[in-house]
Amino acid sequence: MASLYLHPGLTDAEARVGARVEVTGDEARHALQVARVRPGERLAIGDGRGTVVRGAVVGAAPGVLAIDVDEVVHEPEPTPAIWLAQALAKGDRDELAVQAATELGVAGVVPWAAERSVSRWEGAKVARGEERWRSIVREAAKQAIRPRVPEVAPLASAVQLASLDGLTIVLEPTAATPLTAVALDGAERITLVVGPEGGVAPRELERLADAGAVLARLGTEVLRTSTAGPAALAVLNARLGRW
Repeated sequence: MASLYLHPGLTDAEARVGARVEVTGDEARHALQVARVRPGERLAIGDGRGTVVRGAVVGAAPGVLAIDVDEVVHEPEPTPAIWLAQALAKGDRDELAVQAATELGVAGVVPWAAERSVSRWEGAKVARGEERWRSIVREAAKQAIRPRVPEVAPLASAVQLASLDGLTIVLEPTAATPLTAVALDGAERITLVVGPEGGVAPRELERLADAGAVLARLGTEVLRTSTAGPAALAVLNARLGRW
């Protein structure tokens, strides 16, 4: 069970030692009815934007969870921020990628309607899909006890990916440059672009490369769309000294 609960309305007055913080609504119901949290247990409450307070549970009334704060942590936003532009994929492969990327520390995810994506978000499915991904990052952040919940950007096209600021790295099995050799110095944002099951289409690769993206490979294996992004994140975390 997760021991981090989210309270987006956490105030500066509450984020101090000695304060009492109360959580209500779905978070409180989950803690009390599913996780069976009881008075005396120690847990964390965060605002999802870098602030986490910890303390012992002092109130577990129906619909209300309360702790007395004895520790406060403010985690600054890491630089560079690593984003994942994940192509929509059939089944739940794109969702698996987003979940794992969140656990590995990604700053945000971009749903990408790639040319070869079998799954399509159109009409009302766009809003539903984006909301589904927000739910995934929220729950994965809680599971990983992450102070920051990743942002979910609007559905993007290859044209929009090509216009992103910072360093864009397209994972491409045929690329000559390994990911471990890509220069990261000076980048404030890194966006990893992962294609769908059929890979990134040639004209998409060309468009992204023309816009300054770096094409890089991960070893000699060809990974699934659900594992390529998380694997690349692990490499970058190690290179940046975060692990």
